[in-house]
Amino acid sequence: MGRRRIGIVGYGHLGEYLVKEVLSSGDLDLAFVWNRTASVLDGKVENQYVLHDLDAFAERNADLIVEVAHPDMTKTFGERFLEAADYMIGSPTALADAETELKLRSAATRHGLYIPTGALWGGEDIRKMAEKGSLQALKITMMKPPESFKLMEPLKRKLLEANGGACVLYDGPVRELCPLAPNNVNTMAAAAVAAHNLGFDKTMGSIVADPSLTNWHIVQVDVWGPGDIAAGTAFHCQTVRRNPAIIGQVTGSATYASFMCSVNAAFGKGPGVHLC
Repeated sequence: MGRRRIGIVGYGHLGEYLVKEVLSSGDLDLAFVWNRTASVLDGKVENQYVLHDLDAFAERNADLIVEVAHPDMTKTFGERFLEAADYMIGSPTALADAETELKLRSAATRHGLYIPTGALWGGEDIRKMAEKGSLQALKITMMKPPESFKLMEPLKRKLLEANGGACVLYDGPVRELCPLAPNNVNTMAAAAVAAHNLGFDKTMGSIVADPSLTNWHIVQVDVWGPGDIAAGTAFHCQTVRRNPAIIGQVTGSATYASFMCSVNAAFGKGPGVHLC
């Protein structure tokens, strides 16, 4: 197998991390880097790698294109990316839009559509339960300091009204939450993809602003399987991940390494939708 060529769409903190990792890798080559504000790349990325016009992405012959910019990139370019290469969605909240999800699943006939697990613990186990039909319910609870949330209305206003205090900002279906907190709940979107028998409508999510979390983001995953949930006799697995994070960071530090592992795993699975 030859060296794989990676195209990176977006150059925020995660994009910058990925560029450095790809350039220092022994079996990956950097096909291109694109950023909405091109001047951000000046002095940081060699000109030979900079792609100024994203419409020309196919000319760089990437084997895998990785989006780490914004969910709108998937809505605009996702189908086209999949015509030319495997595509890894760093902002899977884009798939909460039912039309976008359907289009991308339909487009993944020649290349693979990869969903990174990010901070999701036990994603493969959830997927296996969904395939067996034994997954009854799934809920992901994310707790972060108030400064680490980037929210749309009405959640933005609700956070302001909490005035720095602890507050449950949302509790309900992941599909409704994703467009309200697109930068914060990619883990939940990945869980909804893994739990394909439940999907975005029946996978539940809760986000909690907690000012006492000065060093951590907490992700709690509750899975219910065979048995009677109401009677308390159903299979239940709960995992709690404490992800080190500086106040104000949207993404915990451990997620960066996890994401790079997903890049390395995003190949060889063929067409279709795959967790990685």
